[in-house]
Amino acid sequence: QVQLVDSGGRLVQAGGSLRLSCAASGRTSSGYDMGWFRQAPGKEREFVAAIRWSNSSTDYADSVKGRFTISRDNAKPTKYLEMNKLKPEDTAVYYCAARPWSWDKLRSTHSYPYWGQGTQVTVSS
Repeated sequence: QVQLVDSGGRLVQAGGSLRLSCAASGRTSSGYDMGWFRQAPGKEREFVAAIRWSNSSTDYADSVKGRFTISRDNAKPTKYLEMNKLKPEDTAVYYCAARPWSWDKLRSTHSYPYWGQGTQVTVSS
């Protein structure tokens, strides 16, 4: 199995920046696609960003495109979500996720069997 620990969430003013981290352990010798999802109070969990192990291609939700950047360090292994120009609507619990590498759509929530515990991001105006 793969264990994921996400961190970095905090209270931040609108327009500010934040970097979330996700440390992976366990069976990390094989390739894994890595993703970020978020869930606001009373809302469904939604896709945010993901990166494919096979070719490092990425996908972003329209709501964060141009503001968020996902990256990974396979050597550690750790993945990051750089968040810029944060908006109040970005407020949510953010979860990192992983799956054995696949050609399935990166935003397919149910294809990810491994999840972090979540880290709270609150953006105030």
